[in-house]
Amino acid sequence: MAAAWVPVLGLGVCLLLLLLLLPEPAGSEGAVPIAITCFTRGLDIRKEKADVLCPGGCPLEEFSVFGNIVYASVSSICGAAVHRGVISNSGGTVRIYSLPGRENYSSVVANGIQSQTLSRWSASFTVTKGKSGTQEATGQAVSTARPPTGKRLKKTPEKKTGNKDCKADIAFLIDGSFNIGQRRFNLQKNFVGKVALMLGIGTEGPHVGLVQASEHPKIEFYLKNFTSAKDVLFAIKEVGFRGGNSNTGKALKHTAQKFFTADTGVRKGIPKVVVVFIDGWPSDDIEEAGIVAREFGVNVFIVSVAKPIPEELGMVQDVAFVDKAVCRSNGFFSYHMPNWFGTTKYVKPLVQKLCAHEQMMCSKTCYNSVNIAFLIDGSSSVGDSNFRLMLEFVSNIAKTFEISDIGAKIAAVQFTYDQRTEFSFTDYSTKENVLAVIRNIRYMSGGTATGDAISFTVRNVFGPMRDSPNKNFLVIVTDGQSYDDVRGPAAAAHDAGITIFSVGVAWAPLDDLKDMASKPKESHAFFTREFTGLEPIVSDVIRGICRDFLESQQ
Repeated sequence: MAAAWVPVLGLGVCLLLLLLLLPEPAGSEGAVPIAITCFTRGLDIRKEKADVLCPGGCPLEEFSVFGNIVYASVSSICGAAVHRGVISNSGGTVRIYSLPGRENYSSVVANGIQSQTLSRWSASFTVTKGKSGTQEATGQAVSTARPPTGKRLKKTPEKKTGNKDCKADIAFLIDGSFNIGQRRFNLQKNFVGKVALMLGIGTEGPHVGLVQASEHPKIEFYLKNFTSAKDVLFAIKEVGFRGGNSNTGKALKHTAQKFFTADTGVRKGIPKVVVVFIDGWPSDDIEEAGIVAREFGVNVFIVSVAKPIPEELGMVQDVAFVDKAVCRSNGFFSYHMPNWFGTTKYVKPLVQKLCAHEQMMCSKTCYNSVNIAFLIDGSSSVGDSNFRLMLEFVSNIAKTFEISDIGAKIAAVQFTYDQRTEFSFTDYSTKENVLAVIRNIRYMSGGTATGDAISFTVRNVFGPMRDSPNKNFLVIVTDGQSYDDVRGPAAAAHDAGITIFSVGVAWAPLDDLKDMASKPKESHAFFTREFTGLEPIVSDVIRGICRDFLESQQ
């Protein structure tokens, strides 16, 4: 009878039956089981036989289990135990037996868990009911634990300003798949910690969060959770290895859509950055995720480690996955390290990239990447009350943009026969300050020399900004005919790369407005009979600025 069923059951099951029939080794009774986590794998227990303690409440849908009865060693021990029926999801003690590797691990649905097929793996294990010890099922591991976040993570962060020259909201998307394994996962965390330390994290510097990519993405902590390097380093250290497939595309898409929100700590006008670490290659489509990230204004960097060798290229869905995922395929957003050893020398160059806010092309929008100067007519024909309406028009345009020291910049010049710089691009870096100073501009009164005022603004306001990465715009608001030539100064401004919108009120000649405006004239020159008619033009100017900005980026 025995000879008949041995070939049918297979070597792995036969070994299992032999193990179950062996007598218990001396000294095994009463041994305290090793506390493990929901995601501890068979290969993490380096013993032929061991009693382990599984915690309760593990998420069944996140278990990675390969096989049935005999499981590949990359499987979750607790997942296999629930799948086998040895314990329920409330946890308990499990005995694990190491077995040799095999081929064709089967896929079976059991006890709420769908195990997966695997063609071959180098080691296996099986599970039975374990011996109860004195330790409770807390889920706090001895060596392979997924540590709990604990009270220390809720500590009030230190109020350090950080590196003000490096302003970025950064998500580190680390590889937590079986591709990388536990050892390299820890080396990866060490590298991320070094990068975080050099960034100069602080209230006014870079803010960072961390997401782990595996079978299912998990946001480990958000931008708002920590604003000191010490707390970030501790949080990184606390992150446990999840395992599973390297679904990097799924994790990147999740990060772009869910990580960068006002509720989670994202700041207005600050570049949004995802640094994606990939050990080997992703196991899903990453191109679509890159498109989604760009649509959300997120700058994607790829740090690739251990690129696939020629023999492995057949297993890679898309060998050009890096170029298709990054913000721009210009070399700036991709970074390669040969392995996870001796990575200290790669920290500083990566930090320099992450702090180069002027290079963050995917964060650049018409709202945060423009310099807008307003040239305001202060001539006698305007009058004080109408001048207030002109200032309201200027304020309504300015407040639409994300004004900051690395974002949009606003300046204002008032002119009659003379010119007065009310404030320059570098004087104020917050929207509140800009709007306050606009409200307090004093009416000059005098003649109208618009041409001289254009030349003055190009020379004294835009001149110091010639190296700015932002696109330059000039909005001219006037109520009458200029006593000097406007065509020549306007042409010089156009040649200097300044886009002009001309807004005329009352007696402003249409010919002058068109001479000053950029092409096409019809969409850059506006006119209204009354000063109260300025309000509807606000949205036209804003749309025009955004349209011209987008065209300049093509």
